[in-house]
Amino acid sequence: MVDLYCSGCGVKIQTEDPEMIGYAPASALQHKPVVCQRCFRLTHYNEIQDVSLNSDDFLAMLYRISDKDALVVYLVDLFDIAGSWVPDLQRFIGSNPVLLIGNKHDLFPKSTNPNKLISWLRRSARGQGIDPVEVLLMSAGKNHGVDEAASKIDVYRKERDVYVVGSTNVGKSTFINRLIRNLGSGDSVITTSRFPGTTLDFISIPLNDGHHLYDTPGVVNDHQVAQHIDTRDYKIIMPSKEIKPKVYQLNEGQTLFLGGLARVDYIGTSRRSLIVYASGALLIHRTKTEQADDLYKRQLGNLLAPPGKDTHLPPMVRHDFRTRETDTDVVFSGLGWITIKGKGAFVSAYAPKGIGVSLRPSIIKG
Repeated sequence: MVDLYCSGCGVKIQTEDPEMIGYAPASALQHKPVVCQRCFRLTHYNEIQDVSLNSDDFLAMLYRISDKDALVVYLVDLFDIAGSWVPDLQRFIGSNPVLLIGNKHDLFPKSTNPNKLISWLRRSARGQGIDPVEVLLMSAGKNHGVDEAASKIDVYRKERDVYVVGSTNVGKSTFINRLIRNLGSGDSVITTSRFPGTTLDFISIPLNDGHHLYDTPGVVNDHQVAQHIDTRDYKIIMPSKEIKPKVYQLNEGQTLFLGGLARVDYIGTSRRSLIVYASGALLIHRTKTEQADDLYKRQLGNLLAPPGKDTHLPPMVRHDFRTRETDTDVVFSGLGWITIKGKGAFVSAYAPKGIGVSLRPSIIKG
């Protein structure tokens, strides 16, 4: 029997064990294209099934690229740059050139300067050991910048294969589906969703010169918030439209909660503006710092949600900072960031253990 592969996630189809990845009932093999049960339920019922692959499995798959002569298209999530870098990517892709694309540009306020964003993204990439041949901004979900990306891919690939890489939920499959539609090659063939880790193996799309474009599995970064909450809460923390900044004037000794997933205590000095960039569906709550611990204990899963009551988070970890830039972002991986206006502010940021918290010069001025 000829091996079959799911057109949705790329995994090898099997009909024996419903609990293992790649399962499809025998009757499904009569349909074209063939999809596994996991992709079928994800597409038609918005249900996700756990899989047995972890970060090491995904990285082992990526290592196949190192001995290829190809163009690597590296997608990162502009909303979650810190959480969407693939650790040590350079050693997995070898000496292949990298075209870096920042996706989800549509989430940023329209006043954001795209040239400054591109410069910042290039500097950040070099800090990760990546020196891209070019940096682009795109919104795959809105189909903005996809044609330019396709044109640049054709320029830089020089009649070679193309591998699209990135962490989970950066929009790789959405991007490739856009390419397929824009090139007139038919309907969407790759399963896309808000759930991390949708693609489970390489998916090959033939190009017109005999080479192929490959969608690769998203590398799971455990420090992203999405890895610690129930799938039902994804739509709350992941913005789907332009972020509207929320400005708060805080006195010393006041605290902002981002649902029950993050917290910033403003310790001092003097009154200061804090600007929250996060999903509009995420509740922001202000309180006195002296009351914050008690409020968290009493209201986690109620007023402070997500997470829901039945989600057990790791304990909160405190990170102390003093801002040295005129405007500084306190970043919570996968959740958003809070801009602290002015130098010399003392803040304490809290997030559940394992979730990334970092400081950076503000990427949005104003």
